[in-house]
Amino acid sequence: MTPQMNVPIEHRPAVLAIFVLTYVGVAIGRIPGLKLNRVGIAVLGAIGVMIFSGMPAGDTAASVNWPTIFLLFGFFVISAQLRLSGVYDWIAGNISGRLDAPARFLLLLIAATAGLSAVLNHDIVCYVLTPVVGAALLRKQVNPVPFLIALAAASNIGAAATLIGNPQDMMIGAVAGLNFLSYLLWSVVPVAFGLGAAYLIARNGAVAGPPKIDQAEVEPDPPAHPFNRPHAIKGLVILAAVIALFFTSLPKEIVVLVAAGVHLASPKFRTEEMLSLVDWPILVMFMCLFVVSGSFQATGYGEHLLQWLVGIGFSPARPGNETVLTAGLSAIIGNAPAVLVLIKIVPIAHASTAYVMAVANSFGGNLILTASVSNLIVVQQAHRQGIDISFRDFSRLAAPIALVSLGGLVAWAVLMGPGG
Repeated sequence: MTPQMNVPIEHRPAVLAIFVLTYVGVAIGRIPGLKLNRVGIAVLGAIGVMIFSGMPAGDTAASVNWPTIFLLFGFFVISAQLRLSGVYDWIAGNISGRLDAPARFLLLLIAATAGLSAVLNHDIVCYVLTPVVGAALLRKQVNPVPFLIALAAASNIGAAATLIGNPQDMMIGAVAGLNFLSYLLWSVVPVAFGLGAAYLIARNGAVAGPPKIDQAEVEPDPPAHPFNRPHAIKGLVILAAVIALFFTSLPKEIVVLVAAGVHLASPKFRTEEMLSLVDWPILVMFMCLFVVSGSFQATGYGEHLLQWLVGIGFSPARPGNETVLTAGLSAIIGNAPAVLVLIKIVPIAHASTAYVMAVANSFGGNLILTASVSNLIVVQQAHRQGIDISFRDFSRLAAPIALVSLGGLVAWAVLMGPGG
């Protein structure tokens, strides 16, 4: 539980300014003239509030939600073991071998991507699947763009199925104290609806024919990890055990850390190999944004903003309003930073409010290219193969998927009501 903080009145404008500048920087992704990226901007924001908040640095740093960080780290290690065991490459290769029927291949691609993203880090799923699927499509002289966009969209949607599909849903689950099974049962309907929309829209956009490839831009494929059956089985058994234990009352972060510890004590993979696949920048960004958003909450400005929204008739707790607010903010600054702000502003009086936030931020990741890291990973990986996916290409297919999915979410949330 985050300790109660209170920024002195005279320091509140400075904290507000740092909060705004940090999130504007995160939205833009860079600062002109500097080599900073979003992670660096978040680090500077955290340093700024520690200096100018008027509170001891230890108090501001205490706003980090450590269970979320531990949960995320543990899943990075679990995912790294599966990747080194060749599980991802084996799955990607099996999917790519079914290209003789493009419509069936698309269905299998969406189902496999969504299923993996629901229980593993969906960014790594996109990182591993994209080059294998892209290469297979190019060999078949099939336009890979709509299939790869469908992969990104399915990753975002599938990640919403569970509280472990992406970092921001892990955080929502930890902060709101959500039950793993209850959330799964609630989310399965809007996620299935969203995946159906993704399939139908992407199928209409998939056009067979020779793709336009810039051979000058093609980079060598990254080395694949050979399939190691004993260690693949070990990784899958441990993952299944972790998920099974999530249905108990055991602390999720402890369960995951124990599993990570078992993998780190591996007779096959070196510790440095495993830890090199942990997404350290994401962990650092989350910790820093926890500090920035926690200090913002301690100013009281968040409560004032909530009162103003309610005063003009826009209650953030209503399913439609919350969906628009969550998806819109996710599109502007990215879904992970958006959630870090929203959990400080939107009152979670019912579990269903947290459910909507968890699903909407994932679905909102499909609104524009920059709304989700997984989208950027797909585009960057495709570019290395000479496949150009423009901002317009992505929006043409993914934005309709997002809008239909979000509409289904609102309908489901209204139907289920606060006690759903």
